[in-house]
Amino acid sequence: MTIWRHQNDGHNLPMLVNSSHRPKELRTMICVSVTPESRRLAKADLFNAAKQCDLIELCLDRFLKTPDVAELIDGVDKPVLISCRSEAEGGKWAGSEDERVRLLTQALGSGAAYIELGHNIASRVPVTSTIKRVVSFTSLDKPIGNTTSMIERAKELSADVIKCVWPTPTLDAVWPMVSVVRKQQDTPVVGLGLGRAGLTFSLLAPKYGSPWVYGALEKGMEAHEGQASLLELDNVHDWRNIDPHTEFVAVVGFGATQKVTIATFNSAFRRLKMNVRCLPLEIGKFKHLGEMLDILNISAIVASRHLGEHILPLAEEAEHAAFAGRNADLLLEKSDGWHAYNSLWRSSLKALERRLRKEEEEKHPIIGRNILVFGSGPLAQTMVYGVQHREGQVTMTSRHMTDPEMEEDEEEEPTICHECGATIQREMTQSQRLAELFQSEYIDFDNVCESKLDTVIFADPKLEMGYLAKQLNPAFFHSQMTVMDVSTLLDDSDLIAESRLRGCKVVEPTRVFEFQFGAQFKSIFGRELPREAVLDGLDVES
Repeated sequence: MTIWRHQNDGHNLPMLVNSSHRPKELRTMICVSVTPESRRLAKADLFNAAKQCDLIELCLDRFLKTPDVAELIDGVDKPVLISCRSEAEGGKWAGSEDERVRLLTQALGSGAAYIELGHNIASRVPVTSTIKRVVSFTSLDKPIGNTTSMIERAKELSADVIKCVWPTPTLDAVWPMVSVVRKQQDTPVVGLGLGRAGLTFSLLAPKYGSPWVYGALEKGMEAHEGQASLLELDNVHDWRNIDPHTEFVAVVGFGATQKVTIATFNSAFRRLKMNVRCLPLEIGKFKHLGEMLDILNISAIVASRHLGEHILPLAEEAEHAAFAGRNADLLLEKSDGWHAYNSLWRSSLKALERRLRKEEEEKHPIIGRNILVFGSGPLAQTMVYGVQHREGQVTMTSRHMTDPEMEEDEEEEPTICHECGATIQREMTQSQRLAELFQSEYIDFDNVCESKLDTVIFADPKLEMGYLAKQLNPAFFHSQMTVMDVSTLLDDSDLIAESRLRGCKVVEPTRVFEFQFGAQFKSIFGRELPREAVLDGLDVES
């Protein structure tokens, strides 16, 4: 496998090195695309990009007037890649194909290091020794199916680098791109996955020796929706330290919680000098998921509380907490397959116990305590299981008549009692059925303000405060109450904010975050999560 890296040899051309023996300074480059409309803007964009990236793509398709490419890039101290994409390729070129070919042909002598040519016009642009040809294959609606033919066609077109572009909403769509790079072609391959999950490929590319990856110069300057910025790639994903020997921990999803999780874990890896990084994934079909994870050598998967149910089908074994709550936030591969675990209930109740101990002298304040749990979905079921496991008592309530995570047109399966196998009556609400299933108390949501319980766990992410039906009246809160909301970790929910205003004792959401990810980290690696790493993760979000 070969990889390109700029060497200032007077010709502004890259040199070839073997990726399996490449030194640190010859690793995968970061490429930033600039899309100016005028000469003045182009000069400014090129100057700003040169300070932060290794390779600059100058897109010509937005210029209002025909640009002088040689004059534009004169003095730029980073290699430049010239492109001019049609609308079918995701660009903004409004002229004819003949005009586009003519503009690209003129750019051959500009002093640029690379020129990108769509496979449909590459044969019309002369091959020269002064510039490297990037032959691109773009599909804006779905992945390219036959990548073997793509590679063969690129070679016929004298490609020095092959570029593939397509939507990557899930790992299944990313996989053909990963497979092409993993095969270590004679001709180097770069990829651009469209959509947020394209980040998965960007982080795998340096492991498998792709010449460069693409990033946005800053937020708001993305080449496509969801593209990661240079700041995110560096500060959150630490991509520059990914090498052929780096191992990955999968993190499911691309939300704010996942971003903080990744930043926290990656900070810990750096501090502990571990050659491990987090790989965000959007899981699609499960048919080949296990095989793909094996190829990527991934043996640990971390999921947020809202995606915990989604990853359960991968597991051959599940601890009782994950099974009872239909929610797993950690999967570990063992000799007999994947095992599912739920660390949320332990972490949440650890934080709750510490908060209660501040007011009481009891060593185990949950034992015998009656705790009111809001919700009826997997998150609530997880917390009910946890409280009962700690020998506490539970009273359940919910604004929902049915499972909040069930689609309106989805037929509800009957609830079966774990003890006797009998079907629980369907005229019950979801919370009533669960209360009977878990042998806990139940209080109707409309009467919850009359409850005298002073310890509350919110486990319904869609619960709202207000004075309408199925909204929680703010008068519910009082100063003797201890409140915890496990539906959000990073910021105060409206429920927590109201609790503070009314003088309640609040379990800090970030405290739960710290305990949970510390538990996950130790379960995976057998090591303590550095406190400084948690602060780093929270700082990224702020």
